[in-house]
Amino acid sequence: MRAYTPKDNVQAKSYYTDRYYVSPQVPKQDVESDEVFTADLAAISAKFKVNESYIQVGQMVVYINASDIYGVLELMKETLEYTQLSEMSAIDFLAKDNTFEIFYQMLSMNKRKRIRIKYSIEKGQAVDSVEKLFRSADWSEREMFDMFGIEANGHPFMKRILMPYDWQGNPLLKTYPLEGDEFAAWYEVDKIYGKEAREAIGPEIRDTARVDRYDSERFSRLGFEVPKGTEITGNEPKNEESYQEDGGVFLIKKFDRDSSTIVDDPQR
Repeated sequence: MRAYTPKDNVQAKSYYTDRYYVSPQVPKQDVESDEVFTADLAAISAKFKVNESYIQVGQMVVYINASDIYGVLELMKETLEYTQLSEMSAIDFLAKDNTFEIFYQMLSMNKRKRIRIKYSIEKGQAVDSVEKLFRSADWSEREMFDMFGIEANGHPFMKRILMPYDWQGNPLLKTYPLEGDEFAAWYEVDKIYGKEAREAIGPEIRDTARVDRYDSERFSRLGFEVPKGTEITGNEPKNEESYQEDGGVFLIKKFDRDSSTIVDDPQR
């Protein structure tokens, strides 16, 4: 069993620093360069305050005030023909300026256009539910609550959707450790066997990316396959790679590494 190291409330430690690589921004265009977006923005601006707007990767991005979200989406659905809310979620900028950025991805099938509505809220601030306008927001708002801890006022069932109802912490916060915190390490052990069994069982290993090439119980020995349960010595010969079963497939030439061509140029 792998030795357990206490994590000492790592959720309280933000790892954001200015040393992290920031990818270059995709070029932005003025909204006036597209007639449809120009008309849509004018309709939104006539009733609500628009803090910023631009076109990026063929879609318009509009920043509004958080209190206007229901009215803006209602206008877009009823008047501007953006009848689909295809996605909504949050981005954690807590370490940078103590805010979340909330976004709503809108689609108009008639216009064949996409608009992304954005606004920022501070930590602990709730958003207004748009579930009554778009049924797709039901699970999306629950997922945002589950993963980020952001509540949606007016939602009919504001409960976790992915994690257990009694889970502690929000897994998509940047401060949440990839392998889970102290609570996650003992959750199932405590739930099934009780805390008194901790010493006998040990914490859960939640690192799903960990691969042991000497593990014969799982399928992690590509090129060195052995029957399940075989004792591994480390001296097993490497198996030749083959891309088809014995005999091949009718009318298809059998592939192997020696007769294959590796294409290095992605533009080829």
